[in-house]
Amino acid sequence: MKDIEKKIKKLRALIDHHDKRYYVKNKPEISDQEYDRLMSELERLEQAHPGLVTPDSPTQRVSGQVLEGFKSVAHRAPMLSMDNTYSAEEIEEFDERVKKNLKVDALDYVVELKIDGVSISLLYDNGKFIQGATRGDGFKGDDSTINLKTIRSLPLSVSAKKGARMPELFEARGEVYMPRSAFLKINKEKEKQGEDVFANPRNAAAGSLKLLDSSLVSKRHLDMCIYGVGYVKGAAFNTQFEALQFLTESGFRTSPHIKKCRSIKEVIEYCKEWEHKRERHPLEYDIDGMVIKVDSFSYQKRLGQTSKSPRWMIAYKFPAERKETLLQDIVVQVGRQGTLTPVAVLKPVELSGSTVSRATLHNQDEIVRKDIRIGDRVIIEKAGEIIPQVVEALKQKRTGREKKFSMPKKCPVCNSHVESVEGEVALRCENLSCPAQLKEGIKHFASREAMDIEGMGEASAAQIVDNKMVEDYGDIYYLKQKGVASLERMADKSASNLIQAIEKSRSNDLNRLVFGLGIRHVGVRAAWILAVRFKSLDRIAKAEMEEFENINEIGPVMAKSIFNFFRNKENKKVIEKLKRAGVNTVSSVKPQVSGKIEGKTFVITGSLEGFAREDAEELIRRHGGNASSSVSKSTDFLVLGKEPGSKFIKAKKSGVRIINEAEFKKMLE
Repeated sequence: MKDIEKKIKKLRALIDHHDKRYYVKNKPEISDQEYDRLMSELERLEQAHPGLVTPDSPTQRVSGQVLEGFKSVAHRAPMLSMDNTYSAEEIEEFDERVKKNLKVDALDYVVELKIDGVSISLLYDNGKFIQGATRGDGFKGDDSTINLKTIRSLPLSVSAKKGARMPELFEARGEVYMPRSAFLKINKEKEKQGEDVFANPRNAAAGSLKLLDSSLVSKRHLDMCIYGVGYVKGAAFNTQFEALQFLTESGFRTSPHIKKCRSIKEVIEYCKEWEHKRERHPLEYDIDGMVIKVDSFSYQKRLGQTSKSPRWMIAYKFPAERKETLLQDIVVQVGRQGTLTPVAVLKPVELSGSTVSRATLHNQDEIVRKDIRIGDRVIIEKAGEIIPQVVEALKQKRTGREKKFSMPKKCPVCNSHVESVEGEVALRCENLSCPAQLKEGIKHFASREAMDIEGMGEASAAQIVDNKMVEDYGDIYYLKQKGVASLERMADKSASNLIQAIEKSRSNDLNRLVFGLGIRHVGVRAAWILAVRFKSLDRIAKAEMEEFENINEIGPVMAKSIFNFFRNKENKKVIEKLKRAGVNTVSSVKPQVSGKIEGKTFVITGSLEGFAREDAEELIRRHGGNASSSVSKSTDFLVLGKEPGSKFIKAKKSGVRIINEAEFKKMLE
């Protein structure tokens, strides 16, 4: 057994060595066939001796595990976003600001490429990879450990250089990206299969990390680049540059284009150098700027951070690339809430690392303002390097054959009449059963604050619509377990759980149903007010506009939206279907007005011990208060739970009164 254990360790070390040579240093030493032989030998030995399998073994990299969802993970140090600059003058202003705060005359900076990927944090315990998470809101992210393990450049174990000390625990921070070659290959395959292609490599990488089946993630050939450390325990680094040297020497892939600059002039020169050569340099990933960091960690600590971003770091964003192309047509898309958006169909053109064939035109007013016509030669750019948009029409190149465009009078998907809302530019389809809105609408209907149908997420909603199992919300209550179980990646147990959750939701109170219907402008609070005021869905449906306008917290825009919703004949059909299915349409809620809470606005952050967040917010509303999801000038109280997020920092900064759970309970008594 000792000989077998020794052989397994030797094979793992050898495979790890070749992984680093191939995936990190791009200098392979053996053929693919020889590498596969080593891996097969290790797999054979581990299968024969399962007690010797360890989490950091190369065989554990791609598990093929199907997840039910992603757990939330708290970062040990915040992953805040960066402030942006767009000119040399703004970089100089940043330098002056930093030097003034530190009371110094000169500073060293580290400058690196800003990779347009997905930010991740990798946690290592005594050199062993134990957890990986996405950035999320900067304080908590998705636990993506299984999916991140599929990335071959991610080391499952690391060791310090001889004479150096390995931290007991540390977070490596970096960007996951999809290499251009993999992006082009995947999109080509999607086109063959008649599927929607990815808009750009960043979207492709983000979408891949959200897949619940890690065997599918492994086929996306994601890669990563590590740019620094977050939390560190048991060792110390004095500078950013020193930390990067440690990461590189320990086996992480870091950027070869990092530069230590002794002055802000040198920083600007390096930024401008990359601005000019980014299109010519053969990089396998997109970059949208440069990141400038104060090198000294002690200076970084002294400078601190705002609620959104560190004061010791800033991004220089490259100007958006522009290209000329032909606007071949204008089509109209229908969004989740029925908004009709004109989209330019373009002659495909390469722009900022991806092929652009469509661009948003926003609305009819924007088309008229820019005088954009079908057949125009146009200039396009990517707003924020992400969303393609038409900047202008080249009127001097017109031939006289160009055509003006007008928005349709009927929905291009369901042929229902479209409505223009007073005070808004957009046109909207008010048909609840419109297929274009249905997938996102069902996801909203099933969400926790609405009908709370566990298991009815994005994937299952898309599948039941694509398989024509539902045409509207009402059909959800006529789904059968056998039909649901036949869907892809939906086993009998999952199907049974979903059907049970649907059955349970029939008895929800009216306010949840009203919110779930997705009436424009009607949020959780307004849905609760309507349920308490009218007591039944029938009474809400029959109410006149004046009745809604006379409610204190419902203004004229919301009142008109509610009134129009219940006058739409397609929506009436859906409501009748819900009634026939036995869905509760009456309210049992009775407001308990409390002198301490009435009219006060509460925000909850972190997890409470005695309540689920939704239940706590419901109690606030029942006592006449307002429950909000974000801190603002109108916030009266922040209820502080365990592991609070960025709302806590914002509340402290804004002077909002912060109370704990015990104080909150006392206010409800």
